[in-house]
Amino acid sequence: MTTPQPPYTDPARLVDALRGDGYALLAPRDLAALSGCSLDALHALVPSWDHLELDNYLKDGGRYRRRRHSCFVDDGDALVQSPHRAHWQPVEYNALHGGMHRLFVPVEPGTVAQPAWNKLLRALGSVCSQAKGRQTWYVEAHQFRIDTADGIGRPTPEGAHRDGVDFVAVILIDRANIKGGESRVFEADGPKGLRFTMTEPWTLLLLDDAAVIHESTPIQPLAEGGGHRDTLVLTWRAGAFQGDDVETGA
Repeated sequence: MTTPQPPYTDPARLVDALRGDGYALLAPRDLAALSGCSLDALHALVPSWDHLELDNYLKDGGRYRRRRHSCFVDDGDALVQSPHRAHWQPVEYNALHGGMHRLFVPVEPGTVAQPAWNKLLRALGSVCSQAKGRQTWYVEAHQFRIDTADGIGRPTPEGAHRDGVDFVAVILIDRANIKGGESRVFEADGPKGLRFTMTEPWTLLLLDDAAVIHESTPIQPLAEGGGHRDTLVLTWRAGAFQGDDVETGA
């Protein structure tokens, strides 16, 4: 089913929606309220998306994706940044780029130091714990810019997928001079699906990764000069970061 407007979730039933439907979609003002900071404070993070580095691991040969990546541990009392590490996914979850240790440039220290960064990640981690019980969460943060300099950009070149974690957040940061970029969420083991386009900065799509699969459709420019779509993708996994068992042989 395609919806003309994003089907926003009542923030009062955020956890229930995540448990029952496998996803929740928050309007920007509700995400700001959840994180305990203003939209202006969140917007203070936005300039860092102009400082992302080219993703050199794309197997389709594209040059449409820029990113930064950093990891954190949230024990429920504090969020602590981990030593910089490669991003890893098994091929079962990412057939295109799985099995590769991809070392991206880290999120800039000035971004992590912004009060809104800590408040946002900790607030969403609290929601994950409310949905699944208190955990020590291993959090990965990905800043993405998908551009149309070569005519088309692919937010999810691997197609509809799960990430192999417990929860995934996709937060729209900016859309500029593009069409496409439709978000699609489907039951992992059922027929139901939902399609919509996030257009307002700081719209949040929060997913139970075991319950649903997701993707974003390619983007194209609306006019000469190209455009881009910026997102912040966050994942929470209990127990360890993905790849720890691969690296240690456990």
